[in-house]
Amino acid sequence: MSKTVVNRFKDAASVAENTASALIKKLHDLLEIKPEIHLMLTGGTVGIASLAALNANSDRSGIDFGRVNLWWGDERYVESSSADRNALQAKNALLKNLQLDATKVHEFPSTDSGLTLEQAATEFAEHVNSVKPHFDIILLGMGPDGHIASLFPGKPEPTAGVWVIAESDSPKPPAKRLSFTYEALNSADEVWFVVSGADKQDAVAVAMGDNPTELPVGRVHGITLTQWFIDSTAGTKVFGC
Repeated sequence: MSKTVVNRFKDAASVAENTASALIKKLHDLLEIKPEIHLMLTGGTVGIASLAALNANSDRSGIDFGRVNLWWGDERYVESSSADRNALQAKNALLKNLQLDATKVHEFPSTDSGLTLEQAATEFAEHVNSVKPHFDIILLGMGPDGHIASLFPGKPEPTAGVWVIAESDSPKPPAKRLSFTYEALNSADEVWFVVSGADKQDAVAVAMGDNPTELPVGRVHGITLTQWFIDSTAGTKVFGC
């Protein structure tokens, strides 16, 4: 049975540090019982800060990251060298300092591929289908409008059975993106939301209110656990502090 846990912290730095600590412990526990695992990373300010905090945490040395499959919830469809790429930001914050198995790093295609956006989505969907990942943990940030990955309010929900979509008209630039769908995200054992900032308080109030599915963030949950790492400013309307 799925449960929801809300972890509250004073500021964004505390969110990042505590997310990193909890993730190290969870990865250790999972790798004790599984030969390999699948972890989905997120971009965004606090998402990348969490990876940087993990990099700075000495306890990470006890994790065999060569047994961790890495994915991203979404990606901007730009050049691989673009600073907008979630994968590049993750590399600079953490991944370049880890001993990884390159075959287990599953980046979305970039425009370097020469593919159209739709072709890139099809190619990556085929890759996902060949790997057939079971996501152990998904990290997700959230925009002020309640979007997650590149799933935005007001957009039609993807067709059932589709795990990867092309978003050609993102309301937040750059316009072209690739994203996992609600169905893919909801396949995860655990979903961890990492959220900070006063501009998120309205969306948090909806996500934790009576009608959470009004926004994309409220349409995603882990099979066994949905966990929030949230700072005081993002939680103001819900917790009053």
